[in-house]
Amino acid sequence: MILLGINLKFVYNTVSMRFFKFFLFLSIVGWFSSCKVFRSNLMLNTNKEYTYDKIVDSLSKQDYKIDENDILNVQIFSNDGFKIVDLAGTNQLQRFFELDYVVGRDDSCKLPLVGKVKLAGLNIKEATKHLEQLYSIYYVKPFVYLTIKNKRVIVFPGNGGAARVLNLTNNNTTVIEVLALSGGIAEDGKAYKVKLIRNQDNEKPKVYLMDLSKIEGIAVGNTVVMANDIIYVEPRYRLAKTLVSELTPIISLISSTVLLYTLVSRAK
Repeated sequence: MILLGINLKFVYNTVSMRFFKFFLFLSIVGWFSSCKVFRSNLMLNTNKEYTYDKIVDSLSKQDYKIDENDILNVQIFSNDGFKIVDLAGTNQLQRFFELDYVVGRDDSCKLPLVGKVKLAGLNIKEATKHLEQLYSIYYVKPFVYLTIKNKRVIVFPGNGGAARVLNLTNNNTTVIEVLALSGGIAEDGKAYKVKLIRNQDNEKPKVYLMDLSKIEGIAVGNTVVMANDIIYVEPRYRLAKTLVSELTPIISLISSTVLLYTLVSRAK
């Protein structure tokens, strides 16, 4: 009877300890989840009730407007650029100047002869026409070729440490092309939850949600990106992996402490 009583007591203590571990496990999971410890690296999060902006065809037709800190490459030719064609193979182009200029905080950049010119807020076509009008005082039928050298997009492909900043050399680069240039969507990325975040004119950022997991998503995937756009692929949450790596050491430490306390209490 004594031996049986000891065994029953041992079983009771074992079951109690397992129940305690299970209860402790659930408590820690709930506490950590509420504190966002598990997903502390999640960026640009939107709640379930968030209203995304509607993707329309006009998104692919928007022109980028020159902004502060943009680096402009300005090339000016005379005679409506005739010499560009006439002497294309002789390296004798009559180019008056070609330099890079930075748009300052006052939305303007200082150019030869004409001085400070406000270009921020204009698209390439508008800025080109404006400069041609200014330089018509000094040159016969000036031809201006203007490009922005620091156009770029930021891509988060859905995996930590894999973000990239890509320079845009093509004015018609699409979301799919940008993702391809960055190496594609990561293994942990959600292809059905791709966010295009666009912030222009210091207004509230517009957020467009794209589902690229199906072939039907190619239509929205062909949306043309603009300078300073952010493409964010939401990463998949691996709960089991996170629990094992984050909670096991904590539970082991607490369990060991409780066990040690129990042994010490019995020894008294």
